[in-house]
Amino acid sequence: MSHDWSKGTRSEYDVIVIGSGLGGLTCANMLARQGHAVLLLEQHYNLGGLATWFRRGEHIFDIALHGFPFGMIKTCRKYWTPEIADMIVQLKGIRFDNPQFSFTTTYDREDFTRILQERFAIPRENIEGFFDAAKNMNFYDDQTMTIREFFERFFPGRDDVHRMLMEPITYANGSTMDDPAISYGIVFSNFMSRGVYTVQGGTDQFIGKMRAELLKNGVDIRTRCLVERILIDHTKAAGVVANGKRIKSKAVVSNGNLLSTVHRLVGAENFSQSFLAQAKGVRLNNSSCQVYIGIKRGETIDYIGDLLFTSAAQKFDSQELCSKGTTSRTFSIYYPRTRPGSDMHSIVASSNANYDDWANLSEKEYRDSKEELIQRTLDALEKYVPGVRHKVDHLEAATPKTFQRYTHHLSGASFGTKFEGLKVSMGLPKEIPGLFHTGSVGIIMSGWLGAANYGVIVAHDVDKFLSAGAADV
Repeated sequence: MSHDWSKGTRSEYDVIVIGSGLGGLTCANMLARQGHAVLLLEQHYNLGGLATWFRRGEHIFDIALHGFPFGMIKTCRKYWTPEIADMIVQLKGIRFDNPQFSFTTTYDREDFTRILQERFAIPRENIEGFFDAAKNMNFYDDQTMTIREFFERFFPGRDDVHRMLMEPITYANGSTMDDPAISYGIVFSNFMSRGVYTVQGGTDQFIGKMRAELLKNGVDIRTRCLVERILIDHTKAAGVVANGKRIKSKAVVSNGNLLSTVHRLVGAENFSQSFLAQAKGVRLNNSSCQVYIGIKRGETIDYIGDLLFTSAAQKFDSQELCSKGTTSRTFSIYYPRTRPGSDMHSIVASSNANYDDWANLSEKEYRDSKEELIQRTLDALEKYVPGVRHKVDHLEAATPKTFQRYTHHLSGASFGTKFEGLKVSMGLPKEIPGLFHTGSVGIIMSGWLGAANYGVIVAHDVDKFLSAGAADV
């Protein structure tokens, strides 16, 4: 017998939030704190969107890239709780290994400056000029300069330096050398302020504490509730249909894929032609593959860094990085100290990917391709963990089809949309009063910190909208 997961929901709320990525969670929490009645609907059985996890036997595997800037501490402390913020700790060993260079860094401005001077022989004034230019970038700057042009301005002809600066950011948000320079500068500067951080205790505990805080603040949380459409009444957002049930609200916040929100949940007939033309120009970002590697209880692995960017490609190439046979991947190493109280090790290998490379495979081709992905990943890991195959007791792979299945993102887009998506996302309330969007849109809003902060921005906008409505009454 099927369970009615929407049973007991009220007939109307102030706000309905669709999706529980970090943008949706943060937006819901802030609005509840401000006294609004909030319903949070998530189609999956876990909260977190791509910031989530799964269990296999004794192993807990974290999904998504496992590093974010120091600013996440401030955001969590201010908009969540000090306890959640205190879970965030710095990764000390960020390791690069490819045919052009190999080194370990703390991934901050001071250490990058030292490495650029000592290893790459870059003049100090070029380094300082680059860092200052990146730090001073903002959303309202000229968007015509590309990342490639920005790099050439300070490090002409140095594809090795370009690779060092670009490769980790591409893993983090899918950006390419031809994307706007400001989309790189803002993300890069966030990391350079204090380095790379992660959650100690695991994503399951992190999201678990967020869930507890949401419940404490009165948010009605419903998992396994798929929103089929957003209701529009006289050009205004009026609620949703979820699991076949109509639920009214004064405002709706979508934390789903931007293009899915426009075309599937709302419908093109509810937007102006000029807005649809703008939305048509929004490009989806690429997807990802991941391989989850569980180490047997009692087996250990020596310290090889916390985050390892490795590649056999001779030079940085955005297309190679996303290709089905890429040799470029990130290894996130989970030592026992990552989960205090546990004596287990695990490794998550992440690589960028194109949905089309996986979408039309036959069942056998798909199964064989996943196995090939796993074996190539183990071959690469063997260099850093000799004999790793004898240490493993669980192997599993995720592809763009996996990400599409569990997130409902179009084409399994791991990083939302490209930069132009931000303007469309922010323009939704002007088209349909009471309709808002938050999440990973535009490269500057990608990642854990960007998604959470966009949730803050949208919560303020929704609160103003609801307060204005109350004043009208």
